[in-house]
Amino acid sequence: MEITRIFDLLDHLKNNYPSDAILAAKKNGNWIKYSTDDYIRYSNLFSIGLLALGFEKGDKIATVTNNRPEWNFIDMGMLQVGIVHVPLYPTISLDEYKYILTHSDVKAVIISDKQLYAKLEKLIGTIPAITKVYIFNEVEGVANWNEIIALGEQNEAHFKTRFNEIKDTIKPEDLATIIYTSGTTGTAKGVMLSHRNLVTNFISTSKIQPLKYGHKVLSFLPLCHIYERMMNYHYQYLGISIYYAENMGTIAADLTEIKADGFTAVPRVLEKIYGKIVAQGKDLPWLKKEIFQWALKLGSRYELNGQNGKFYELKLKIADKLVFSKWRAAIGGRIQVVVSGGAALQPLLSRIFWAADIKVVEGYGLTETSPVIAVGYPFWPKIKFGTIGPILEGVEVKFDEEGEILVKGPNVMMGYYKDPEYTKQVFDEEGWFHTGDIGMMVDGEFLKITDRKKEIFKLSSGKYVAPQLIENKFKESIFIEQIMVVGENEKFASALISPNFNYLHFWASKYKIHYRDNEELIKKTLVIERIQREVDLVNKELGDHEKIKRFRLVCEEWSPQSGEISPTLKLRRNIIYKKYDHILREIFQYSKNDENGK
Repeated sequence: MEITRIFDLLDHLKNNYPSDAILAAKKNGNWIKYSTDDYIRYSNLFSIGLLALGFEKGDKIATVTNNRPEWNFIDMGMLQVGIVHVPLYPTISLDEYKYILTHSDVKAVIISDKQLYAKLEKLIGTIPAITKVYIFNEVEGVANWNEIIALGEQNEAHFKTRFNEIKDTIKPEDLATIIYTSGTTGTAKGVMLSHRNLVTNFISTSKIQPLKYGHKVLSFLPLCHIYERMMNYHYQYLGISIYYAENMGTIAADLTEIKADGFTAVPRVLEKIYGKIVAQGKDLPWLKKEIFQWALKLGSRYELNGQNGKFYELKLKIADKLVFSKWRAAIGGRIQVVVSGGAALQPLLSRIFWAADIKVVEGYGLTETSPVIAVGYPFWPKIKFGTIGPILEGVEVKFDEEGEILVKGPNVMMGYYKDPEYTKQVFDEEGWFHTGDIGMMVDGEFLKITDRKKEIFKLSSGKYVAPQLIENKFKESIFIEQIMVVGENEKFASALISPNFNYLHFWASKYKIHYRDNEELIKKTLVIERIQREVDLVNKELGDHEKIKRFRLVCEEWSPQSGEISPTLKLRRNIIYKKYDHILREIFQYSKNDENGK
């Protein structure tokens, strides 16, 4: 059968990929598995339950929940009867919830647990359009989502004909979901995506996927984000079983327990995995530490397709036996592919993971493009370090005079919800969508992203600085968790650095540095000097105008919860600028009295 609407996946699974565990999640220490038949049954009952409650095609329902199989049941249940799914992050602020829940016109909200319900209960009560609230977990006095399932069972015979009639009226070009962008700057925008947008993207990307029916993946990135959501459909299209991680802290254990064949990640997750490996290597006895460091250096020089030569390949086999095989074992021992998206991955990490036979491929796209525009392949020759990969099948790309990436294709959004003016701003007269990213083609085949158009800034000398490229180089350091490069209209570039406090605490203990808290720690001369060495090291790789002439350490760990980073782990530069305005003033006030700018 041809899949043209997202919910066609259910029949596709039934006809091609019957499984006893197409979806699974951990509860009370045990994996609860759902078969293909379970999936279809719950989805259909949820659809009928919604109809029995009086919901109609075109209505909108929001979800605020962690990843779980039930997310799929209610997602498909909504889509089958034309209800628009508005998934929201569980980590955003109350102000953001209020704006989105009001702006999106949702009539109901489905929440995962008691803690989130307590956070949102009063706010939801102030929004007249929201008439119903349901919860996944059992909470006394709160309507449970199973009540909708029960209503579906009670009304199945009565609504079956209407259910099928509504399904038949849904077209590929109909609105399926509104996904609000994380809002790194300004107010979040509601991106309207059709069935066609997502279906074409998960079918095209599936042609690159080495995993097939019978394989297992671990899912831990938020399903409310377009990247993980599309991959969720992508896995189902291929009959791959999806296991949802218990939480972010159990990823390594879950990968090992289920013996996962693959997973999707963002660079920050891979950076943390690598950072933890390196930190453990520093604690090894002398000889093992020397071997470990040798393997790392060897991996950092890795080239694809045996281009390093036979002698290198021989050394790599030794490194694999002594070091890299243990890395693979630590994540289950069966990983065939890791897909990284959401931000640029450091080429150094790509090389080292490939050297360790952990094939990491990058994808690039936006919520507005459903999301994939380009993606690397997990095999030669369709991959090149330092680039994203080839343009996805069915997608067109060109560059304007400033190097901005422009896109056309069936994956490009319908527009921004209730915002035709802003929609017009991002599409030109020829219908090309302007991504806001700067890029180029390498070797005529591979897309390379160089920066965000709005984030590139100019020094007072007239030289342009692309901060993301510089920031990614610095984040290779085990001492640096986050960094923001600054210096617009100034004489030189500087940076705010949030250290990797987990490692810095270990390092400080090793060198007997006493401190009361992080605020006191970052003021220690030895700490500043140690970070200065990391800065000096990276500066050697940068052009003169890109070099970080000054930096200041901050005592806070940046996170989505504290607001400096978006839910997709991108820097919220405007917020960081405001929060550390006093530090930035101090950095650049010095420069005005210093002719050398040092």
